[in-house]
Amino acid sequence: MKSKLTNTGSSRVLFLFLSVSILVSCGTFSGDIEPTLDELVMPEGFQVSIYSSEVPNARSMTRSPSGVLFVGTRQAGKVYAVLDEDGDFQADRVITIAEGLEMPNGVAFRDGDLYVAEVSRILRYDDIEDHLENPPDPVVITDDYPTEEHHGWKYIDFGPDGKLYVPVGAPCNICESEDEIFATITRINPDGTGREIVARGVRNTVGFTWHPETGNLWFTDNNRDWMGDDLPPCELNRLTEQGQHFGYPYLHGNEVWDPEFGEKGMSMDTDFTTPAQLLGPHVAPLGVTFYTGSMFPAEYQNQIFIAEHGSWNRSEKIGYRVTLVRLENRQPVSYEPFIEGWLREDGSVWGRPVALLQLEDGSMLISDDRSGTIYRLTYNSNQ
Repeated sequence: MKSKLTNTGSSRVLFLFLSVSILVSCGTFSGDIEPTLDELVMPEGFQVSIYSSEVPNARSMTRSPSGVLFVGTRQAGKVYAVLDEDGDFQADRVITIAEGLEMPNGVAFRDGDLYVAEVSRILRYDDIEDHLENPPDPVVITDDYPTEEHHGWKYIDFGPDGKLYVPVGAPCNICESEDEIFATITRINPDGTGREIVARGVRNTVGFTWHPETGNLWFTDNNRDWMGDDLPPCELNRLTEQGQHFGYPYLHGNEVWDPEFGEKGMSMDTDFTTPAQLLGPHVAPLGVTFYTGSMFPAEYQNQIFIAEHGSWNRSEKIGYRVTLVRLENRQPVSYEPFIEGWLREDGSVWGRPVALLQLEDGSMLISDDRSGTIYRLTYNSNQ
């Protein structure tokens, strides 16, 4: 798919240069870091253990009803199946079920089939649990998403309506595009048909979920770079009506008008939807989930956990943690650190949280593409 940009913000060459710079500065490639759990700090009674330390570049996660954990990657180009065969909440085997893919970040499971999102394609691996050792060739359910790699990696999930939700990030740091598909969240039928845009003005979401009671879509968004260390804030957003516009590239956060496109935004006859909760500047919020289990104390019920991947170009690093957004009457009232320690005081980084997934016992998995680890968060009041 070709697109015309009125201001690309970066060429492909610049994008590749910045990508390498990000990987070098933040150490995204996994395999050279050992997790040091005793450095992690969290509320009393909570504990982090290792579910698996053998999932290189672990990113998005999905789980089948029988308990097979599927994990996508970004740089590694692989998709894994992680097996806990004895049910002790520690992985016994990791199987590579696909490789050589283009940024297969997103994974979703439905009716026995595994869906995998590349940059421009959505693949489906049929009856995957019966073929983990010898996966079938995937069915390409759609290949008409944009080919631009900048913000091209995708998080995907099935919504309460049975449709597959697929974001399309902006193909730049800051730009306008004549192709309306960019900077949106779309949804399609499970067979790839019926694509429609459900949210606009979304620069780059790599994590979303649905409120367990209202069914509204909540999603994180990574705001633009190169406006300084403290601007603009990243965002936690809530979609209440199809087609809402969340500001990009004109408005960031509640009132940060873009220096290039803000004036145009002010003159537009558009009601921009401001964030449900402002997050830290450049913290790179990715995975987000409502806690609905019974293991954690009651105060965490239906509260929001966010995995913050961490800043890549801020003069003083920020993020690299799991945060908590507390709700009252379904409205955010606070935003606070929950697990810290992957970012050391000397500025070195040994872990970068990506995605969150609740298990049937109420514990929570956290993926880390820096060390290639999947952690398990548990609670025990007697600890």
